[in-house]
Amino acid sequence: MSRGLISFPVIVVFLVIGFLYYTTVFVVVDDWLGLRTSPGILNAGAFTALASMVVFSYLLAITKDPGSVPTSFGGDLRYCQKCSHYKPPRAHHCRVCKRCVLRMDHHCVWINNCVGHGNYKAFFVFVLYAVIACIHAMVMLLSAVTHDVNKDQQLGGGSSRTLYILCGTILVPLTVALSILLGWHIYLVFHNKTTIEYHEGVRAMWLAEKVGHIYRHPYDLGVYENLVLVLGPNFVSWLFPTSQHIGSGLRFRTSYDGLPTVPS
Repeated sequence: MSRGLISFPVIVVFLVIGFLYYTTVFVVVDDWLGLRTSPGILNAGAFTALASMVVFSYLLAITKDPGSVPTSFGGDLRYCQKCSHYKPPRAHHCRVCKRCVLRMDHHCVWINNCVGHGNYKAFFVFVLYAVIACIHAMVMLLSAVTHDVNKDQQLGGGSSRTLYILCGTILVPLTVALSILLGWHIYLVFHNKTTIEYHEGVRAMWLAEKVGHIYRHPYDLGVYENLVLVLGPNFVSWLFPTSQHIGSGLRFRTSYDGLPTVPS
């Protein structure tokens, strides 16, 4: 790939993660429970583990190749005029990356990369852990504020108050936005769709209804099979951003054939 890994949105994401981590652990938890108490150590440790998974998943989503069409790939149905070669099913041309991406979902400015076959799971797990971490931070922030109000205490000094306000101002809209994004991608995973395929399916459904047919997404194999294909063979593997199970991305099982569960 000819793209750079670092962009302004990526720097912003790292700064936000760093600020929220510092404020949550070293200001909120320290003021509320104390970092030398068992509850303080437990909450700080749990939040540190979540933050570590967020950063690890984010780095994988940024650095992993979402999937390129091999130059040796031959086909007879889908031809990309911009790349001047055939492309497999579920691959689409990205105008930003200027190439075809396997099982392309969308181009994300926040990771400066396409979300596709090779890094979709890392992106999904990143959003999942980010939502959990944001909710955890929100609970601790509200608990700290409630604790101080009930004790008729003020939130530390002026700098601490400012950090509390900034943290809440960032956390509320961020938690809402990421929760909506997570809900959307849970829906897509349950139906084994990409964002592009969802919009294509809306049009296909409309066209099918016009002629009295019923459209069904060809890659929807049922919720559990879809989870296995996208996230991995078992629940434990779903929690990690690694994706050794995904295959080449050139062909996928459909509801119309008898291919094995794992894509070839």
